[in-house]
Amino acid sequence: MTSVERLPDPSDPLPFFVYGTLRPGEVNHDLFLRGRTASEEPAVLPDAALYDGPGYPYAVHRPGTAVVGELITAAPGAYGRLLAALDRLEEYGGPGLPGNMYDRIARPALRPDGTTVRAWVYLAAPLIARDLRESGREIPGGDWFARH
Repeated sequence: MTSVERLPDPSDPLPFFVYGTLRPGEVNHDLFLRGRTASEEPAVLPDAALYDGPGYPYAVHRPGTAVVGELITAAPGAYGRLLAALDRLEEYGGPGLPGNMYDRIARPALRPDGTTVRAWVYLAAPLIARDLRESGREIPGGDWFARH
């Protein structure tokens, strides 16, 4: 399985890799994650680049680069509701749908100790990713907090 393939079961209770407005201290973390997580830990998403907007941060698959973020594990009993809420927030309706802003993909994330864990990550949908690669503003170092 390559790093960009989806897992067969989209409801697999994986942690989430978040890299933008869902990170601790950001507005969507407070709105969507506070009180719904069992753990939050720093991590890096290999083979991805981070772009600023339009409107939101977008991660895009790109070998040799990395995005900085956190691994979020849902609190016991909260996974289904959290998954549905994040899918709505990220405007993800299901695999390959043309109206998606993001696609939810299972990818390996790297913990600070060097171990990897498969996590759900919302990557820019294909047409948005193409536009970002062509004319988007990449965030150097892949860290949303360092964008200014």
